[in-house]
Amino acid sequence: MIQLQLFIGFTLALVSSILGQEIPKVLSLGSPVPGFSLKATNGKTYSPEDFRDAKVLCVVFTCNHCPDSVAAADRMEKIYQDYKGKGVALVAVNGNNPSGLTPDELGYSPFGDSFEEMTPFAKDFGWSFPYLYDGEKQEFATACGAQSTPHVFVFNEERKLCYSGRMDDGGRNPASVDRSYLRDSLDSILAGSQVKEPTTRSFGCSTKWLFKSARVAEDQRAWENRPVTLEDLNEKLAKKMRANESKNLRLINFWSTTCGPCVKEFPDLIDTGRRFQNRPFEFISISLDPIVQRPVVLKFLESRHAAIPSPTAEALKEAGFLSNNYQWMGGNPDNLAQAIDPEWSGALPHTLLVAPGGKILWRHSGELDVVQLRREILKGLK
Repeated sequence: MIQLQLFIGFTLALVSSILGQEIPKVLSLGSPVPGFSLKATNGKTYSPEDFRDAKVLCVVFTCNHCPDSVAAADRMEKIYQDYKGKGVALVAVNGNNPSGLTPDELGYSPFGDSFEEMTPFAKDFGWSFPYLYDGEKQEFATACGAQSTPHVFVFNEERKLCYSGRMDDGGRNPASVDRSYLRDSLDSILAGSQVKEPTTRSFGCSTKWLFKSARVAEDQRAWENRPVTLEDLNEKLAKKMRANESKNLRLINFWSTTCGPCVKEFPDLIDTGRRFQNRPFEFISISLDPIVQRPVVLKFLESRHAAIPSPTAEALKEAGFLSNNYQWMGGNPDNLAQAIDPEWSGALPHTLLVAPGGKILWRHSGELDVVQLRREILKGLK
């Protein structure tokens, strides 16, 4: 056990030196529960006193975006239901600050880590336990030394730490697991015995500390300096686009600079392309503006930083496309509709997801609900 604690301490020190910031140390076994006063998705504010009648207080640092946290979400509700009648209080805490996340870290969930996005996330998984937000100041996460998501801390009736580490061996598997360290620790504490393995490594996405915002700002500056391109689209190339002989899920959006909803939703589409850039996914925009408006279209794309993410650029090049932005040059837009989506009514904006092999998995006319779009993409990527 001492060797494991020394290893964890060495690892944290190494990471801290690399980042130039100090990552908080994990709370020592036997330590009292740190104080907190945090708002929850149900509108209430919670402190340790609100759980004074519980025999055990289980705190799970988690979040909305991490694939490990997403996979563990159903298991967390199951544990809560199994143990709430035994005197166990389970509390989820989002200790991440959204400013510490680059877009490419958000490709596994329809949600980011803001407080506003916690409510629909919890609703998706039917959570009936409190979900608290500590991302603004991160004082509780710092006091506990929450390293990743999820990271579990279990306190006994005297509110002394008896277990810290991972919830189970499930990782990114959403199904049931062979071993749950959390269940083992709860059973031991409720039985009045010591936890056999009181410390384990927590595996998952690292906590998004406030100091990581500098890295995010640097990533944004680099993105804004990437070149934006615009190429011609004819009927032959449009048919190739729909055929989608690549291995990627392809998002295609028909739009125009004179279309209010198109202009309004376009930043969300760019953000979507960046979110899923490290997955088998690509975003292509098609402008329906008149040919003479080419300078206006390009200026618009540049102002929205509609560049190609590096992984996407490679995939598009292999598929025979020179850009992620195109302007229709084939005359009658009926030809474009026949080439890509004959069900398109002609109304803008129009968006569709095309699977490898050319099957349209989803289409939508009108302004997008970006969360719905991300859900459809995630379904297509499974």
